[in-house]
Amino acid sequence: MQILWIQQLTVLALAASVSASAIAADAVERKFIRLGMGEGEVLFKIGKPDHEAFIRVVRGHPEEKTWTYFPDVRDPQTLTIVTFHAGVVTRVDRQIAR
Repeated sequence: MQILWIQQLTVLALAASVSASAIAADAVERKFIRLGMGEGEVLFKIGKPDHEAFIRVVRGHPEEKTWTYFPDVRDPQTLTIVTFHAGVVTRVDRQIAR
């Protein structure tokens, strides 16, 4: 029973370290987001946003929204805001946040 508990704890520790490094790597990739990228590509490169806001959601018109990524240890003091129109990046703002 104790061996099983130690194995589970080891697996959890390994999973936590892998996901922490993946999150850190995502922050480094923020500066490589470019106009014309799709939502899926952005999500794959830098992960889920810290905040999502809809600019325009009108039936029959393309959706407009922003994804905001707060400063991170690997991308300190930089607030990244990605604007999408119909699921495609139309603007990328990187601002120094102090």
